[in-house]
Amino acid sequence: MPADPQRDDSPRRGTRDPDEHALDAHPLDDAVRLVDRTWPTVGAPLVLVPLGATEQHGPHLPLDVDATIAVTIADTLAARVRDSGDDAVVAPAIAYGSSGEHQGFAGTMSIGTAALQFLLVELGRSASTWAPRLVFVNAHGGNLEALIAAVRVLRSEGRDAAWLPCVPEDGGSHDAHAGYDETSMLARLRAPAIRVERIEPGATAPIGELLPRLRTEGVRAVSPNGVLGDPRGASSAAGERLLAAIAEAAWRRLTGEPTTDGLLVAHPAPRGEQGGADD
Repeated sequence: MPADPQRDDSPRRGTRDPDEHALDAHPLDDAVRLVDRTWPTVGAPLVLVPLGATEQHGPHLPLDVDATIAVTIADTLAARVRDSGDDAVVAPAIAYGSSGEHQGFAGTMSIGTAALQFLLVELGRSASTWAPRLVFVNAHGGNLEALIAAVRVLRSEGRDAAWLPCVPEDGGSHDAHAGYDETSMLARLRAPAIRVERIEPGATAPIGELLPRLRTEGVRAVSPNGVLGDPRGASSAAGERLLAAIAEAAWRRLTGEPTTDGLLVAHPAPRGEQGGADD
């Protein structure tokens, strides 16, 4: 069979067993999407699992914002891992999370903390029978309690499981939900999904001031339209910059070390690369 000039046939560390190359090559045997491979061609890759939610994001954004962002960052990480010569795949996104604080709005579908923790533990146990490493890429803050608990269980069982958040480490000020940041990122990723004519500010007080009531009464009690921030002025260019900052922070974490709770943290930058007080 003639070689496909568009196919990357260079060997990847952690890929399939050489004995399995008796199979005829197929362009999807080395696919970045886990579900595009077949069981003989899965190999032993790093598995990135995007973790999002299905919940309201104001009157102007779709319900799958968090899952969209998680998949985007997972895709970027997988590409960088593969560029380095190792194998990595992106598993199907977990689009249901713990979103009880948004339950006052139609469209929100939350499975709660206990169910999410159970789901993550069982998925991790299953994946670890063939994958040497599993990393959850989380884009919804409400998932943290379940995620931390699940990864702690997996690690206590001797499995190489970890997680990282989809947040930048740029020292800037960022709004909490369906505001300028998320609207800008969706403008970059899926602009046609934004209902531009419905963009309006929500609760703009600092999140620290909103949290006590938000935790006891839900988002609707502090923001009738579901927005925490002000999405006016959001742009694709701002979204591109923010996604790049998130991806870079995630990469530094992925190449760092896990804490006892499995949170990946970046290695400290070499002294010569650390910014000073004016940076």
